[in-house]
Amino acid sequence: MKLVTYRSGDALRLGALDDARGVLDLCKAAQSLVGKSLPDTLRGLIEAGDGALATAREALEAARNKPEGLWQALGETKLATPLPGARKNIFCVGQNYKLHIEEMARAMNRELKYPPVPTFFTKPPTTIVGPEDNVERHAKHTEKLDYEVELGVVIGKRGRNFSKDEALDHVFGYTVVNDVTARDAQTAHGQWFKGKGYDTFCPIGPCIVTADEFGSPSGHRISLKVNGKFRQDSNTSDLLFGVPEIVESLAGALTVEPGDIIATGTPSGVASGMKPPAWLNVGDVMEAEVEGIGILRNRIVD
Repeated sequence: MKLVTYRSGDALRLGALDDARGVLDLCKAAQSLVGKSLPDTLRGLIEAGDGALATAREALEAARNKPEGLWQALGETKLATPLPGARKNIFCVGQNYKLHIEEMARAMNRELKYPPVPTFFTKPPTTIVGPEDNVERHAKHTEKLDYEVELGVVIGKRGRNFSKDEALDHVFGYTVVNDVTARDAQTAHGQWFKGKGYDTFCPIGPCIVTADEFGSPSGHRISLKVNGKFRQDSNTSDLLFGVPEIVESLAGALTVEPGDIIATGTPSGVASGMKPPAWLNVGDVMEAEVEGIGILRNRIVD
């Protein structure tokens, strides 16, 4: 099931995405077609648990037999980031695709070393934007603007100190994240938070695909285009630490909660790994894609 947050006038609404029919108003469909109510936000749906998700599925199936009234064409719909109003930072993993670790070692002329455990950092809620939203260039604060397509994990069940074998039980679904980065700030500050924490530097979307529909998080093509040309083209099977290991490690002595988002790292092909580096600039269009989820498109603006 593909779940979205979309704009209706000044309001944000909970929707389901069907590739053939468009976007369904899930709350209206649940009420009118199956006589049940749903939370009016995607975050609320996740927090409400399995019963609410079952109602959403029931409403979607009923609406697929009702082609008129509750559906809105995707081309006429403005999608927002799936989980607006984030209460916490986005959790992120660095150095987690083997080929990316190798390209950065070459680019920075340093010894190749694979991290022994997942390397975590965070991006603040002010970085978050949605599909088709603009990403600010921040030219006064960076000369080296980079992109990073990532598989995003959405937590559905609260917990901590669980095993790797239990980790996927805590996952609600998956989305696409673009970890936009000011490389020079990242280097100058000696850590990753500042260079990755500028406003608008974390596009997320276009939807959340439930874990059952997405299947195993390994084995999905992951790619990013700039102005229609591939820069990154890899597969989540190249992850050094897979999703179960990441979630287990993060939740060690740290409580994960419904709606938390974890960006799992980026594959090779980033601008900073190219010779010469092909930095982003005003007017560039990024298209980040994960197979089975969709395309997250954003433009760089002044």
